Amino acid sequence: MTGRIRARSRRGQEAPRQDGTPADAGLPARGLRFLLARRRVLFRLVAWSVLETGQTFLIGYGPARALDEGFLRGRAEVGLIWLAVTGLGVLVGAWGTARVYAAVAALVEPLRDRLVERVVSRGVRTGDTGSLSGLTQQVEIARDTFAGLVMVSRSFVFTAAGALAGLFALAPPLLLVVGPPLVAGVALFAATLRPLARRQETFLVADEALAGELGAVCPGLRDITATGAEAHIAAGTGERVEAELRAARALAHWGVLRVASLAIGGQLPIVLLLAAAPWLLAHGVTTGALVGALAYVTQSLLPALRNLVHGLGTSGSRLTVVLRRLVRADTGTPTGKPGPGLPAPEPAEGTPPAFSLTSATFAYGPASAPVVQDLDLTLPAGSHLAVVGPSGTGKSTLTALVAGLLTPDQGTITVGGHTVPGPEAAAARVLIPQEAYVFDATLAENLAYLRPDPVPEEELLAAAEAVGLAPLAGRLGGLGARVDPAALSAGERQLIALTRAYLSYAPLALLDEATCHLDPETEERAERAFAARPGGTLVVVAHRISSARRAGRVLVMDGRSTAYGGHEELLRTSALYRDLVGSWAPGPSRRRSEPALPLRDADGVDAVAGPGLAGDGRHVVAHGPVGQVQAPGYLRDGGSLGREG
Repeated sequence: MTGRIRARSRRGQEAPRQDGTPADAGLPARGLRFLLARRRVLFRLVAWSVLETGQTFLIGYGPARALDEGFLRGRAEVGLIWLAVTGLGVLVGAWGTARVYAAVAALVEPLRDRLVERVVSRGVRTGDTGSLSGLTQQVEIARDTFAGLVMVSRSFVFTAAGALAGLFALAPPLLLVVGPPLVAGVALFAATLRPLARRQETFLVADEALAGELGAVCPGLRDITATGAEAHIAAGTGERVEAELRAARALAHWGVLRVASLAIGGQLPIVLLLAAAPWLLAHGVTTGALVGALAYVTQSLLPALRNLVHGLGTSGSRLTVVLRRLVRADTGTPTGKPGPGLPAPEPAEGTPPAFSLTSATFAYGPASAPVVQDLDLTLPAGSHLAVVGPSGTGKSTLTALVAGLLTPDQGTITVGGHTVPGPEAAAARVLIPQEAYVFDATLAENLAYLRPDPVPEEELLAAAEAVGLAPLAGRLGGLGARVDPAALSAGERQLIALTRAYLSYAPLALLDEATCHLDPETEERAERAFAARPGGTLVVVAHRISSARRAGRVLVMDGRSTAYGGHEELLRTSALYRDLVGSWAPGPSRRRSEPALPLRDADGVDAVAGPGLAGDGRHVVAHGPVGQVQAPGYLRDGGSLGREG
């Protein structure tokens, strides 16, 4: 190809942020750096919280001494003095708690300011329509939940320290009764945090998908009824409802473990103290010490653990989800799909492109003419590109070069900033060919094949729902059903392969006619799912014009020259693209196609051709010369499968 394409984005490695955190750092690393940068605030928070430890210590120790040294010995004045000391300790602790709120505010408000700055910066830079939601809702959720988490976590740590110190001071055997169940309850709760956060996110994704479905369906109820599409729409909406119901049930199941951890760590010690009272009294534990231990558990440990479980379990998972979304958005992840014919949003500064070709040339043999020649192309991360052109012009060759299956004769190729071929570049892309590979195993094993770690069932179901595999999964008998590749149609195998690629961690998805055996509606659903993947970039070798219309950018290849731009732009500037979409003006002797039945072709192609039809009003993309009418909405030339270069 002698023509070059210049669509370059900013290059370079991941630039560090203002706080020194690399752009690709995870949430724990960013959180640690954020806290270390505010060591003085943390020191003040700890200092004021020490008063709360003293208050907790006196809640059990004071009444125990009041009983043992005062009331039980007939010395009421000593008992009253100890109660007065306890009351004074409560007042001092309350004063310290008031100071804690100021320290928490000094810790939380900078986080809110940082998030607001990034959301506004992204909105101004990219025109992201989701910035308003991020500013008004997600940032405030992050601020409030972070403040709540700081309060409940701090309270539990210092309350537990004061209570355990008091139990040891009263009688060390009390620790043998209270300590083990408390530790077991906290450990069980900690083990549920990560799975709970994952299921919380799955539920939110399912809820958003249902809301989006209803937002599209409700305004068109009249048209749905008029065209008799109630059953079809109801089935699709019902699938969304079922997906959210499954996610809600999974979330509820893990919520039961939170209740169990609270019962083990906070309520079981009360039962054990009462049951072990004779043994404790026989081993030197006084009556006052036993009453003090009950006070520690009921008045301090149980409320603190309850606040920790409910606060960290619910708000913590919500904070993780919100921060992950804000961070993804901040690193250039698109929050929406670019409109037809429009370029994808510009990625954040320092983000490497999804892939880049520099003077790439490739030929199938030393004596063959180059299929790809001197090609320069840079695709920003988060883009949606459709590749079109007649057969044999290098579309499949281009995807094979980017995937590293072919090595260019000249030039360089990178994927995600990594040189192709190479293990880093291979891990950053997934290629779905026309002939999908499905092996004899369960459906879940087929879908999780590209994931190194076990995939939760809820994530498999959510991916199947997003790509459009859920009806097939139901017919097969669920995720645990055995898959017989020979019994599946070509389209069914493609759906399984698409869902497998959707679940992979690779941000770049290359669809080399991977939807050619699907109907237009299923193809659209799958492409939109890939285009909306967080941090994902989609490249489609198109075989229907609808794929090109959905893409933000279109690459036209013909073996001699190339064109690159949006759909409407290429209709004005590229004669080849106009020929491919049949966009020539009909002659006076030609009749346009007759009207088709409504809702028959999602591509808008007339299904009934009139006499003398030579073109079809910029709807059909043809692989052959102009004037050869092909099947509506289909790009291939009828040759054998896999011949396309």
